[in-house]
Amino acid sequence: MLGALSRNRPLLALLRGGNGGDKAASAALWAASKRFMSSDNTITVREALNSAIDEEMSADNKVFVMGEEVGEYQGAYKVTKGLLQKFGPDRVLDTPITEAGFTGLGVGAAMYGLKPIVEFMTFNFAMQAIDHLINSAAKTNYMSGGTINVPIVFRGPNGAAAGVAAQHSQCFAAWYGQVPGLKVLVPYDAEDARGLMKAAIRDPDPVVFLENELLYGESFPVSQEVLDPSFTLPIGKAKIMREGDDLTIVTFSKMVGYALKAADELAKEGISVEVVNLRSIRPLDRETINASVRKTSRLLTLEEGWPQHGVGAEICASVVEESFYYLDAPVERICGADVPMPYAANLERLAVPQVRLGSVGLYGSRVKKRCADACM
Repeated sequence: MLGALSRNRPLLALLRGGNGGDKAASAALWAASKRFMSSDNTITVREALNSAIDEEMSADNKVFVMGEEVGEYQGAYKVTKGLLQKFGPDRVLDTPITEAGFTGLGVGAAMYGLKPIVEFMTFNFAMQAIDHLINSAAKTNYMSGGTINVPIVFRGPNGAAAGVAAQHSQCFAAWYGQVPGLKVLVPYDAEDARGLMKAAIRDPDPVVFLENELLYGESFPVSQEVLDPSFTLPIGKAKIMREGDDLTIVTFSKMVGYALKAADELAKEGISVEVVNLRSIRPLDRETINASVRKTSRLLTLEEGWPQHGVGAEICASVVEESFYYLDAPVERICGADVPMPYAANLERLAVPQVRLGSVGLYGSRVKKRCADACM
């Protein structure tokens, strides 16, 4: 790996210092971004990520992509489609199957002033490189007294997919969310994916960008503002996806869609649900969460990860600490089952939250009954 780097003269030139990007190309970015929008003003999450990376690479020649199959194969999930043809092999680097190797190389390049985007084919494989993420990327700025920044993005699919069993189905949001020095982002729709990816690439600190495999092909409506090359979303700010008065559901990633469907079902029963899309696990927007709970007086957290020490547990603790006297009912959590992910399809469905008629999740009926009782 290091030998390959030594032979990569353009990349070494960037390591020694660049001109900060071809600003002449920025005028063309707005027109180029329009090609992703369909006739009904929607784009997929995959297209949102691809366009964001494309535009940031065009605007700043210190940004480059590396990972397994990101180039010739166009990405395992086609997120990097077309980038090799546009930017060449010096900025879209296919790596060997060695997460520990290419992640360490990426962290070193970031310390030297480049802006790597490291793709993991799945975040389950990032466990091979977790020392580089935690001990090198996350801690170097602190341990150097603020003199060394590590502007790097670690991205790839996270959480349960379908039929890939225990070793390929874990949600790492709580794992990385505990680590000082990391920023952890969890996009849901195309707006999230595009705005947060641009913000992550521009950020001076290491960002763990947890996507969901099952959302890549989902289409979402977007505005002209979202397609503007200057569009970004603030890191650490949640979004109210649906306003309500009776119950707050706080969730992230794929589960946002489930929460919105559950809110539609509960509305039929006269229960008004507010849905909070976290967008960011670290930093966590405690202000928005607590403001919503103080309005509705009830809290339900929803995630597909395991319950113990999960994201929902931290949210519940924050609400109990800051808004306890506003609560009219006990807080509730809906999580994945506390077991390794089964391979059998019928058991897999039982291991993660599901939207059911009139309720949501493994414990949806109990939650619905409590909400209904509290609202009477």
